[in-house]
Amino acid sequence: MEVTETVADGLKHEFHIVVPAGELEGKVTSRLDELGRTIQLPGFRPGKVPMQILRRRYGPSVLGEVVESTVQGSSADTIRERNLRPALPPKVDIVSFSEGADLEYNMMVEVLPDIPAPDFGGLDVERLVVEVPEESVDAAIGRIAEQQRKTEAVARPAENDDILVVDVEATAGGEEIAGAAGKDRQIQLGTGGFIPGFEEQLVGATAAEHREVRVTFPDDYAAAHLAGKEAVFQVDVKEVRQRLPAVIDDELAVAVGLENLAELRQEVRQQMERDYAAASRLRLKRALLDKLAERYDFPVPAGMVEMEFDNIWAQHQADQERQRELADEGGASVSAAAADDAVGPVTADQALAATEAPSAAEAPSAIAVPAPATGEERATGEEPSGSEGQVATGEGQVTGEEPSGGDSEEAERAEYRKIAERRVRLGLLLAEVGNSNNITVTQDELNQAITREVRRHPGYERQALDFYRQNPEAVASLRAPIFEDKVIDFIVEMAKLPERRVSPKELLALPEPDDENAVTGSETAGPAAEPSA
Repeated sequence: MEVTETVADGLKHEFHIVVPAGELEGKVTSRLDELGRTIQLPGFRPGKVPMQILRRRYGPSVLGEVVESTVQGSSADTIRERNLRPALPPKVDIVSFSEGADLEYNMMVEVLPDIPAPDFGGLDVERLVVEVPEESVDAAIGRIAEQQRKTEAVARPAENDDILVVDVEATAGGEEIAGAAGKDRQIQLGTGGFIPGFEEQLVGATAAEHREVRVTFPDDYAAAHLAGKEAVFQVDVKEVRQRLPAVIDDELAVAVGLENLAELRQEVRQQMERDYAAASRLRLKRALLDKLAERYDFPVPAGMVEMEFDNIWAQHQADQERQRELADEGGASVSAAAADDAVGPVTADQALAATEAPSAAEAPSAIAVPAPATGEERATGEEPSGSEGQVATGEGQVTGEEPSGGDSEEAERAEYRKIAERRVRLGLLLAEVGNSNNITVTQDELNQAITREVRRHPGYERQALDFYRQNPEAVASLRAPIFEDKVIDFIVEMAKLPERRVSPKELLALPEPDDENAVTGSETAGPAAEPSA
């Protein structure tokens, strides 16, 4: 085999490889001999088929098989003999091959960069520890009590804060508004959560009364096909219910599945502490990665950057398409489930999920024709397959600020490409830290992650578990964020970061870490994947 390196440009290497015809012929003959011992052809005893017949019948396919295996083997030998560490599988371009002739092909491979030994001293990052005050727990329990307020039917005209149980139909421009019609919808008056002027026209309504409500959608309404149009709602009031005062006692705890008020307070406090700890850790992680990005600037494989960019850009476009579809379809339609929650009990998990901010259930407006879009866009990476030391793209999200290049698609692509390069560099750095310090993901940790994912699909646990059993790629996507978190924890421990105690308000009021790349959560081309070799 003759190997000539034709390009050595930074991380990119190209080779011209020639495999002599004699070597190929030897492999073809050997493979035909092997076939001849097992093949059965009419008129010949097993193992007695002449070579010329075997060659005529099977020669072309065997030659193709031999060429493929020879390319794979000679490429691997070339990489191994030169101690190259491929970032991605090599790209091969066959120049020529035919029976009786040399095999010639070109191979291009990008290698992993030499990553400087990380130094975690002087990172100038602090670890924030949140102390949850009693008044925050009180406020959270107050919100749970607000959710659990009971109602009773009244025989009087409806007032603000009352809940109307209604049947409703809606049209705009003479056509039915998709998803707006329904029976036994619940509307809380005075919340201002719907189209301006809608709830005001239902104040004073009584049970068994029919009202025709006319409103005009704002000109800047997110659903373009409804913007500026007049809508007519035919509302049949079935019941007027007044909300009773919120009560905080043991019965409130029982209503959300706990023993007593003391246990509810404990659960609320623990949930708030977990939530604030997670928020603090996310801030710490982002600040830490920002510092590492400032400190390290080594070349990264262009192929990895391109893969990361393609994933980010594809997700960005998919999100934009979803937003357009929502706008075209009128956004969120009426949710019967949300309506049922307006006056019904909530579980302990639902209650605790609402401890930090008022829930939509506090102000139900069950007719939710198209809600304006938030304007927030995100691009989430996927997990490219890779080789030694390569990192995957998964958990990280490009969110928040729009790219700074304005509305031009070209400028957006340039900004996202910069983000992709940064994420690849950080991912490689974290992978190197993990590899050099023997950080691994245990099977136990992986099993726990699978269990958490399976529990997210109640009623379909068996199918979810089978999915992970049958899809190694899906399991790898769970391994990656665990590995990244363990590496981050290792860096935090090695850096001996100082702690500072803050209140919840202080934590939320702090400016975000440097968000130049508008990356939230994991901003590596990762989560950094545990190296495969």
